[in-house]
Amino acid sequence: MTRIKVLAAKLLANKVNKDTQKWSSKPIETQQKVFKNLIKDATQTKFGKDHHFNQINTFQDFAEKVPVRDYEALRSYIDLVVEGKPDILWKGKPIYFAKTSGTTSGAKYIPLTKESIPFHIQAARNALLSYIHESGNANFVKGKMIFLQGSPILDEKNGIKLGRLSGIVAHYVPKYLLKNRMPSWETNCIDDWETKVNVIVDETIDEDMTVISGIPAWVQMYFEKLQEKSEKKVGELFKNFSLYVYGGVNFEPYRAKFENLIGRKVDSVELFPASEGFFAYQDKQSEKGMLLLLNSGMFYEFIKTEDFFTENPKRYTIGEVELGVNYALIISTNAGLWAYNIGDTVQFTSLKPHRVIVSGRIKHFISAFGEHVIGKEVEHALKEAMEGTSIRVNEFTVAPQITPKSGLPYHEWFIEFENEPENLEVFALKIDDAMRKQNSYYDDLIVGKVLRTLVITKVDQNGFQEYMKSIGKLGGQNKLPRLSNDRKIADYFSQTKKV
Repeated sequence: MTRIKVLAAKLLANKVNKDTQKWSSKPIETQQKVFKNLIKDATQTKFGKDHHFNQINTFQDFAEKVPVRDYEALRSYIDLVVEGKPDILWKGKPIYFAKTSGTTSGAKYIPLTKESIPFHIQAARNALLSYIHESGNANFVKGKMIFLQGSPILDEKNGIKLGRLSGIVAHYVPKYLLKNRMPSWETNCIDDWETKVNVIVDETIDEDMTVISGIPAWVQMYFEKLQEKSEKKVGELFKNFSLYVYGGVNFEPYRAKFENLIGRKVDSVELFPASEGFFAYQDKQSEKGMLLLLNSGMFYEFIKTEDFFTENPKRYTIGEVELGVNYALIISTNAGLWAYNIGDTVQFTSLKPHRVIVSGRIKHFISAFGEHVIGKEVEHALKEAMEGTSIRVNEFTVAPQITPKSGLPYHEWFIEFENEPENLEVFALKIDDAMRKQNSYYDDLIVGKVLRTLVITKVDQNGFQEYMKSIGKLGGQNKLPRLSNDRKIADYFSQTKKV
């Protein structure tokens, strides 16, 4: 039976690869088809009527009639959908709301429709099939797979079910995977993250785990508890563990720690999912970036981040993007989000086909002095400084210190080390040099003596976990911001004397 499963996976992987090549080789045509279908299907909705969709024939028409909005700006429409009214943003009613915790909006209710939900499921499946096609490794389908995620217990609001996206998706696991899937349904329903991880350890420690998936910080906690209980490396415990699947954050700052916990290297596949849509997945182990999914019911626009906060910035389509430019990602979807700013920024690493990396968040940056530092830059600088050393970092975040007690202002790096550097100041200089090479604004501020070299503040073991717990965001899909333009996180560590 297992041999049949492996063969079937390889045949399906081959088919998906051929289909992917068809649409990815015709990006403009593929996106134009998606655009026309979206406009056609939503013309009779309230949003479509308010924005004269019946007069939209081109992208230029759309850009003139539909402004870029974030959740707050679209909220008057979403509130009507939440009230249970049909044909507001999309035809009929959504079948789910993915509930997310917004930083400025309180709880957000992101609609999922019968047209959009299949693409979430299909993209996750195709990411694994793409890996099988490239690597030829399908043996992991024989073993157990774990997906660290939110609770699948759903609430209801005006007749529409709601929950975390990962909990909603748990209801769509294919039957052929149910026997392989871990943890148990009952364990997945545990809300308290620490309790949940402990139970997952008990359930999986004696199983043949081959695929493990989840946000790096939370998988790291799982690995540490496994090692603590078994007194073995994870790779020794799970001899057939061969694939780690992750999304939401850059894995590079965690890679050295993971390899130490596992005891060997394993392949990894990066995903780019969100409640608003499943945007991309890593289709090649040998290529940088993730394949942007152009045929998944979403029309993409891109705004250069340097222009984003100006009046009427230029909106680019897939045929106009350039390599290495930082863009805010704007989407229109078959769930009824229109010219919607999801808050993520991307850079293209390839245009044939279109591959992207997530470079940060449009609101997560440091520019207290005009330096325009983004998440990708701090992650790369830390990685470069650690190369060739035994230094390992569990977690970190960066904030500006505008009013120091003495001396020039600086960027303060809060770092929780696994293995500390012998000389913290030398390590800080290495990071600073890497930052200056990447960001000319930052370099100018250092040269001009507006800023001094960055300062590292050590965070106690599990300090970041305690912080996330203190704000009610421990576990699940919650992520620590890599950098902030204020000192809200920094002040927590100062006030609680965790550093």
